[in-house]
Amino acid sequence: MKSRTGGPQRSDAQRNRERILEVALVELSRSPDAPLITIAKKAGVGQGTLYRNFPNREALILEVYRHEVQQLTDSAAELLRTTEPDQALRTWMDRLARFIMAKTGLADALRQAAGTTGGPESSGYSLVVGSIESLLNANHEAGTIRPGVTADDFLLAIAGIWQIDIRGDWHAKTTRLLDLIMDGLRAGAPGRH
Repeated sequence: MKSRTGGPQRSDAQRNRERILEVALVELSRSPDAPLITIAKKAGVGQGTLYRNFPNREALILEVYRHEVQQLTDSAAELLRTTEPDQALRTWMDRLARFIMAKTGLADALRQAAGTTGGPESSGYSLVVGSIESLLNANHEAGTIRPGVTADDFLLAIAGIWQIDIRGDWHAKTTRLLDLIMDGLRAGAPGRH
């Protein structure tokens, strides 16, 4: 991350920024109208620090979304480096579910911000699809999922996640759904005996 002067941001400034983003995700998911002063206080920073990083509410909301997308998509490559492809895919599916649930909570705030800026959706979507394609390609090469599964197939299969109520026991429900989907992806895999 760069500072306003173009150089690297100090580590304490970077930690403050990360903490603001974490708190903003939680608070804005609870209420799209969460006061920025509340976010700053809960993040343990002053209003000046918050506004130095995010000049307005829309900038903060859009950066929370961008940050979450980036963490999700970066994790796909990391998982592929450190685990077997099918385990990487299944673990990433859990992360995707958490992202979807967070985005569902953040939806009202995103809609408000998108109304003023044009929205972040298309670039975030293409990054997520790219991660899905990487994970599926690694699994196709390893023979751990059925041949021919596309990112579109995958997205249609997981679409049920958007029907789960975030106010209920969404974690247990998404785990069960994603286990069923993973079992379906593994059925007919060339490497399975």
